[in-house]
Amino acid sequence: MKTLATFSRRHFLKATTATAALAALAPAATLSAASGKKRAIRKAIMWSTVGVKGTVLEKMKLVQAAGFAGVEPMGGMDRAEVKAALAETGLKAASVCVHTHWAKPLSAPDEGTRQIGLDGLILSLRDAQAYGATSVLLVPGVAKNGVTYDQCFERAVKEIKKAIPAAKETGVKIAIENVWNDFITTPQQADDFLKAINSEWVGWHFDIGNVGRYSPAEQWIPVLGRRILKLHIKEFNTKNMTAENPGKGFGSDFLEGTNNWPAIMAALDQTGYTGWGIAEQGGGKTPEGLQNLSDRMTKIFAS
Repeated sequence: MKTLATFSRRHFLKATTATAALAALAPAATLSAASGKKRAIRKAIMWSTVGVKGTVLEKMKLVQAAGFAGVEPMGGMDRAEVKAALAETGLKAASVCVHTHWAKPLSAPDEGTRQIGLDGLILSLRDAQAYGATSVLLVPGVAKNGVTYDQCFERAVKEIKKAIPAAKETGVKIAIENVWNDFITTPQQADDFLKAINSEWVGWHFDIGNVGRYSPAEQWIPVLGRRILKLHIKEFNTKNMTAENPGKGFGSDFLEGTNNWPAIMAALDQTGYTGWGIAEQGGGKTPEGLQNLSDRMTKIFAS
C-alpha cells in the first residue's frame, strides 16, 4: 500500500521537471503565448477540492509541490494549524471560503438562521485577516425552498451590510460568488446587487465555470470589471449539459470543455486583473491529479 510519504517523495522528484520548475520559480507570472506578455495571475486551489489524505500540513506540502502558490481555506478551520502550515510551506491564503453560507444562508426566512450565517461570515473575515487573505468568498443567499428572488435579494443585502464594519476592521473584503442558487444568473443582476450594497468593501468572486449554464464567462467580465476580486477557475461543457440535468456540464477536465479560455483571458486583460486564479475542479485526489490541475492552469493562463 502506498503511503502519503511515498506519494510525496515521488511527487517532489517530479517537481524537478521543466513545468514544475517554471511554476516554482515564477508562480505569479504566467507567460501569455498570444500576447507575449506576462499575466500576474497566481495559481491557488480551493481547500475542499484537495482530496489527498493527510494533515493540513501534509496536504499543503503536496499542493506546493504541484506548483500552486496558494490555497483557499474554509472558514472555521483550526486557525493555528492553518497558519503554521502556511508558514512552513510558503503558501499564501488566496481567499477564505465562508463555511456557513449554504446551510445557514443570509436569505433564510428566520432571523436565527440568518444570524448564524452572519456570524459565520464575520468569523471567516477574521480567519482571512489571520491568514493574510484579502477577501472571503460568500454565497449571498439561496432563492429556493419558498424564498423568492426578491426576498433573497433584500435579505442578503441587509445582512451583508451588517458585516461591512467587520470587513473594514479586518481589512478584508467580501467577495460575492455566482453559484447555482437560482439567484443572480445574468451580468446585469450581478451589477444590480453590488450597486444595492454600494460599498468598496464588497466585490465579486467570479466563478468562470458556474456561468457556463447561462451565458459565456467573457460576457460577464466587462460588466463586473475591476470589482472582480478573485477568480474560481472551473471548466464547463455546454455539449454535455441537458435541460433536465444541466449539472452534466461539469466534469470535463480543464481545456476539454467549451469555455473559451482565450476570450476569457483577453476579457480579464482588459480589466487589468492581476489577482488569484483558484481551482475549483475535480481531480485533486492524488499528487498526480494536483500536478495535472496545476499544469493545465498554466496553459489556461497563457491562452
